[in-house]
Amino acid sequence: MTSAVRIGDREVGEGHPVYTVAEIGINHNGDVEIAKQLIQVAASTGVDAVKFQKRTPEIATPPDMRDTMRDTPWGEMTYLDYRHRVEFGIAEYEEIDRYCKELGIAWFASPWDVPSVEFLEKLDVVTHKVASASLTDHELLKALHDTGKPIIASTGMSTMEEVDAAVALLDKDNLVLLHTTSTYPCPPEEANLRTLHTLADRFGVPIGYSGHERGLQVSIAAVAMGACMVERHVTLDRTMWGSDQAASLEPEGLRRLVRDIRNVEVALGDGVKRVFPGEEAPRRRLRRV
Repeated sequence: MTSAVRIGDREVGEGHPVYTVAEIGINHNGDVEIAKQLIQVAASTGVDAVKFQKRTPEIATPPDMRDTMRDTPWGEMTYLDYRHRVEFGIAEYEEIDRYCKELGIAWFASPWDVPSVEFLEKLDVVTHKVASASLTDHELLKALHDTGKPIIASTGMSTMEEVDAAVALLDKDNLVLLHTTSTYPCPPEEANLRTLHTLADRFGVPIGYSGHERGLQVSIAAVAMGACMVERHVTLDRTMWGSDQAASLEPEGLRRLVRDIRNVEVALGDGVKRVFPGEEAPRRRLRRV
């Protein structure tokens, strides 16, 4: 069993603090200033890393979707044009890299195609993330494996056979799997948190949780069940335009999430039954024999 994977300057896995990730994704709506505001929010709440998504639109956009018309804040445009509109290039990511270093927070992204892996490697990200939608893209998984970087892989919308095939292409000594359900937002009855234990028993690698639910309860429960990483989308305002905004946490929600995760970590303790200092006075006062 791989007890921990090193991501940047952190060990992620059993016995280590939960690694928290604020997924900015495309909630920046193509505006690097919004991205920087979200990075600042994450850094101020004590989150360990922020995550983006990187696509080559001509590759990552399904052919039958490219010419589909879409209403956007910038007017009606094709889905392919929309993908170009919200995609960051090298200048924006260099600014993101500089700003994250200034604030002392790590960043990485989910590449959706092989050229995007090469793009991110030039920026020397600390890790790569496999989005649930990409778990069956074996060409992409092989390219990610060949980087030698630690890989975080989400398992939403996947059968166990598909997860098996993906893990076989990756380095289990350098892999963190995330249990997730790709329903946006995810209702409690689809969270299926016991899958955290199923994945841990089957693969013997660190297991985390990527949540798309409303509220904090399910993510906190995942930590109590042993999740070593928690990823949640973050937004400045859930009413902003965009497909991921409604299932995202606003700044105060993110602050509460990190606070509650740290409290649960302390509360879990070490499992050794003992009399704690706070119990000594009640013990003397209440025990008769």
